Amino acid sequence: MRWERAALVLALVGGAALRLPDLDLRPMHTDEAVHAIKFGALLEHGTYRYDRNEYHGPTLNYFTLVPAWLSGEKTLAGVSETTLRIVPVFFGFCLLLLILLLPDIGPTASACAVILGAASPAMVFYSRYYIQETLLVCFAFGLIVAASRLGPGGRRTWPVMAGVCAGLMCATKETWIISVGMMGMAVLGVRIIQRHEKRPGHVPDATSVGVALACAGAVWVLFFSSFLTHWEGVRDSLLAYESYFTRAGENARHGHPWYYFLEMLTYSRGDHGPAWTEAGIVFFGVAGFWSAFREKPGQVREGRDLRMFLGLYALMMLAVSSAIPYKTPWLVLGALQPLIILAGSGVSAFLKWLERRRLRPLGIAITVLMVLHLAWQSWMGDFRYYDDPVNPYVYSHPGDDVRTIAAAVTRAVQRDGAAIQVVCGGDDYWPLPWYLRALPRVGWWSDLGEGFVPTDVILASPEFEPALLKRMYDMPPPGERRLYVPLFDRAMFLRPGKELRGYVTLDLRNAVLEEKSP
Repeated sequence: MRWERAALVLALVGGAALRLPDLDLRPMHTDEAVHAIKFGALLEHGTYRYDRNEYHGPTLNYFTLVPAWLSGEKTLAGVSETTLRIVPVFFGFCLLLLILLLPDIGPTASACAVILGAASPAMVFYSRYYIQETLLVCFAFGLIVAASRLGPGGRRTWPVMAGVCAGLMCATKETWIISVGMMGMAVLGVRIIQRHEKRPGHVPDATSVGVALACAGAVWVLFFSSFLTHWEGVRDSLLAYESYFTRAGENARHGHPWYYFLEMLTYSRGDHGPAWTEAGIVFFGVAGFWSAFREKPGQVREGRDLRMFLGLYALMMLAVSSAIPYKTPWLVLGALQPLIILAGSGVSAFLKWLERRRLRPLGIAITVLMVLHLAWQSWMGDFRYYDDPVNPYVYSHPGDDVRTIAAAVTRAVQRDGAAIQVVCGGDDYWPLPWYLRALPRVGWWSDLGEGFVPTDVILASPEFEPALLKRMYDMPPPGERRLYVPLFDRAMFLRPGKELRGYVTLDLRNAVLEEKSP
């Protein structure tokens, strides 16, 4: 239909408009900075080594090489936030295009799903986040799309795509095993329903399955072996699950109640700013799921099994994510993507229901208002409340102070390359290594160990101040003591609740002031 094509074009343009501008506006999150520094080793030295305890899989690093090469960036110091974040933007956009490859859900449902996905605040916000989650969700959905097209006499393109997507899932993040497990449970649920209704099921042929498994294995080995240069990475990719399963049961750092994701999607409001909600997607997603179950065996529409699968998959992904104590907000994306497809189906059914009652214009008006509200929230989240905790998708995020800290330090040492010491308990100084990456003489400390020697510029957490003052004034012999003054004229915070204090020698401070004066 003509309107559906026009709506698709508008949705894709709008989705790009919400995802692409000002990718460097938001300060780097701790996780983003950690991945960026790890990418720097691959960019500068051409080496990647998988760590089975941290950092997740290698796909994010290797895919980032493409925009870095295209931009002519050869060192970590030259890499920009835009280069890094364009990678999740690309895969977030691929999520929209993949919807168009789903079979049998109908053009109206497809168009509505693309529109909702393009405007979803969570999808937009984390499409601009340099972490693995958007890539994982994209590969998982690619596997679903390809698997839904497997069948006797089908093209060999689909088993290859299914295998490549499965291999990329494995090489992206260890939680892929949860996604694939829930896919298997959803398939089992659909098979039970088919058997109860005495309907034939969709069974791929053995050749297709073999091709898919071979492709998945090849991709897995290639990435974890650092393209056949580090075979220990393949072994470590299997040993990693012990530490990650242990971490999933943690209840301290990232522990949240079971309803955390439901609350995030349905209604959230802070002490200022707008109310945040994707309740429209949730409502129509449930409606789309329910409509698939209500269809009687003799009146089954095309795509019903796929819709039931997506509903069961979304429900189980949400249930598992809610049951695990360890929660970060981006984990909701795994359940949100299939929910968006169901919401597109629900909106389509809603419009048809109103059309039979000659009220289709009312349905269109309601849908347009819902999409505009979602897009407005996305804009507010990306460009106004991008680091404000009232935004439910902002999680332990650094504020603009981190850039002020980095600028003050850079300004202080740029004259003669003075050394810098950074002291934060538990190595909790991130994302500063990203912002100070161009400075050659930076020491990073989790405590004031024996090797610590005060330098011209020192950044430290407040709890270290008493011991630091001793190192500055009590321990140096007479004649070697230097006077330190505050580097900042107000309290500075790496993120809410995490203060960082700065100290600079009086001589260096005066030299900097002299250079600034006309």
